Amino acid sequence: MVYSQETIHNPVLEQRADPWVYKHTDGYYYFSASVPEYDRIEIRRSRTIQGLAEGETAVAWRKRDTGLMSANIWAPEIHYIDGKWYIYFAAAHTSETMNGLFDHRMYVLENESANPLEGEWVEKGQLKTDWESFALDATTFEHNGVRYLVWAQKDPNITGNSNLYIAEMENPWTIKSPQVMISKPELEWEIIGFWVNEGAAVLKRNGRIFISYSASATDYNYCMGLLWAVDTADLLNPDSWTKSQVPVFQSNSTTGQYGPGHNSFTVAEDGITDVIVYHARNYKDIEGDPLYDPNRHTRAQAFTWNENGTPNFGVPVPDTVRERV
Repeated sequence: MVYSQETIHNPVLEQRADPWVYKHTDGYYYFSASVPEYDRIEIRRSRTIQGLAEGETAVAWRKRDTGLMSANIWAPEIHYIDGKWYIYFAAAHTSETMNGLFDHRMYVLENESANPLEGEWVEKGQLKTDWESFALDATTFEHNGVRYLVWAQKDPNITGNSNLYIAEMENPWTIKSPQVMISKPELEWEIIGFWVNEGAAVLKRNGRIFISYSASATDYNYCMGLLWAVDTADLLNPDSWTKSQVPVFQSNSTTGQYGPGHNSFTVAEDGITDVIVYHARNYKDIEGDPLYDPNRHTRAQAFTWNENGTPNFGVPVPDTVRERV
């Protein structure tokens, strides 16, 4: 089918950070993201990217009142694996000594319904890693018959807030040890405000596995980096991965878009055009903690490919401008 050159009006959804868009074989785009209240997991679907704003919506899960999974529900990702739906998300806990801040772990939900807006979401429990520490932003992909998990976690022995790890999976809620670090915040643009590598998303193309990720504090310094490995390499070998020494997507004062990051990848309705979905604010200055500023809006933008086979995300396009996807 020849792409109809329909247009996207940005933002696609307001106040939805960490956007994840998955185009399923049933023709629907499925969407999940952090909500400003950080209290629930909301999923929606639409036949078009633009239609997600008004698409069918359901609450898959709500935080518990106390204890585990009772605070700061962050960055849910919806995936379809072996005939079932899964949601990966991060949650903190509350207790008499904890206020829920920055003590996240990763958790998994499962739904056997053909339509994930229906059926029952079952808690599969914590996605355990090789040690207990701050962990979030799990994503998963399959390559050559092997399923992998990529996520962000704090190593108490390494300076910084979170590094990126990869591991093979036994099933959609269990990894096979050992986990391997493939990136840590070390470059100047990765350590502004906080030393952060997080929000990984995987893209397979041109004989390579690409992993985008976000770095630095969640204000206007937030930006995207890129890792890649040859698709025949051992993905569990850190030496297989190359890191871009410069950010590949960052704030742009000309377009008035600040802090682009925590993205996902999909394709347009033509099934051909590559699209990056990400969040950004349309102002630079924030009052208070950026994490509690709700105006990280979901945006979609077509991207192209450089001659060397790497993705070219260009620059963020201003609101109210029509972007061809």
